[in-house]
Amino acid sequence: MDWVTLGDRPDERLCQARNTYKVKLVPGHMLPTLEVMRAKAEEMLQQKKEDAFYVFDLGDVVGKYEKWLRLIPRVQPFYAVKCNPSPLVVKLLAHLGAGFDCASQAEIDLVLAMGVAPSHIVFANPCKQNSFIHFANSKGVEMMTFDNEAELQKIKEAFPRCRLLLRILPKSGFKTHSELGNKYGCHLEDVPHLLLKAQQLQLNVIGISFNVGSGVLEPEAYSAAITMAAKAFDMAKELGFSFHLLDIGGGFLGSSGEEEHFERTAKVVNEALQKYFPPERNIRLIAEPGTYFVASAFTLAVNVIGKRVESRDTPDQQNHMVESCNKTFRYFLNDGVFGSFLIFAFLRTVKLTAEPLHAQTNPKKYKCSLWGPTCAGIDLIFDQVDLPEMKVGDYLCVRNMGYYTTTMYNGFNGMPMPEVFPYCAEDIW
Repeated sequence: MDWVTLGDRPDERLCQARNTYKVKLVPGHMLPTLEVMRAKAEEMLQQKKEDAFYVFDLGDVVGKYEKWLRLIPRVQPFYAVKCNPSPLVVKLLAHLGAGFDCASQAEIDLVLAMGVAPSHIVFANPCKQNSFIHFANSKGVEMMTFDNEAELQKIKEAFPRCRLLLRILPKSGFKTHSELGNKYGCHLEDVPHLLLKAQQLQLNVIGISFNVGSGVLEPEAYSAAITMAAKAFDMAKELGFSFHLLDIGGGFLGSSGEEEHFERTAKVVNEALQKYFPPERNIRLIAEPGTYFVASAFTLAVNVIGKRVESRDTPDQQNHMVESCNKTFRYFLNDGVFGSFLIFAFLRTVKLTAEPLHAQTNPKKYKCSLWGPTCAGIDLIFDQVDLPEMKVGDYLCVRNMGYYTTTMYNGFNGMPMPEVFPYCAEDIW
């Protein structure tokens, strides 16, 4: 099973973006990710390398897309590019038929380079740089969001023919991994004022958008937000608007083990949409899922580049080295919080797990801490985790690393970003 290069023949357009990608084709319908990772790790070690790396299962994304169409068939997904801007992710989802939620000129440029039509992009950033609005105008990306008067003035000057979505602020109080409402979205009572301002400026407002948060743990948050959106639609109708689009945002969970939660969320969303926006209203429905599509598709392998036995390496009060049967280990890895793990320093409710890539001869587990490779004292990934004793050169694997990881890498201390190795089962390809 070699890593094969797929070019630009008609049946291989899926893999062709700005570059030619190397995708590992594996036989049959699926192959466990760990087997693919172990093969790659062995290849690394044979080349005298110990780099951290990702494996990306394209089939996982395909399965998520098919599940979305089955469970929320009325809502077209517009992938949130900020979550993971890998060109191969964008190309794959474009091939499947997704639209795209972009927040900057660079993201719009990336999506357009994949051959996506401008009409399949929503510029979903309520506060945009003027030059970005001009860029959207030049590329024909007409659909964008706003939530304040100043934004309307900028849009009037830079792109008066665009189609606008008014972003509202959903009710807070629901459990999420990250609260987004503290930054964007207008209060429901401000909707009439902003719509009247848009009328005065002769701007075309076509609907409502909202975002209930990142990683929504209580599906009822969507029901409450859809109810609020229905009220905003009623306000707009009283002012003479004829809205025809609702954007229900993102927040859909996508890590392995969260499948039932997504199914419950889909049920709540469908019931609320049926109640307030039934098919006979002819309202176009879109969403902005990011994490849902990519979280479980990416698995990270990190190498143990250093090790300290805490109890043995720490002197007692008489400055004698202490030997203890209750060892604790400090492991230093070649990726950390200034790289793939930065987002998890903020998302404290997310529980990551690390496991040895290869089975250990001694299954006994010890209390360990995992540290990144930089010189910063805050580069602590896990303060306490149970692991078998590892050796320098061993690999650990961390699942569900597809969202807000590679996109937030900053290169502190010159540490390299892990390379991504995509693979796909032949039957899915």
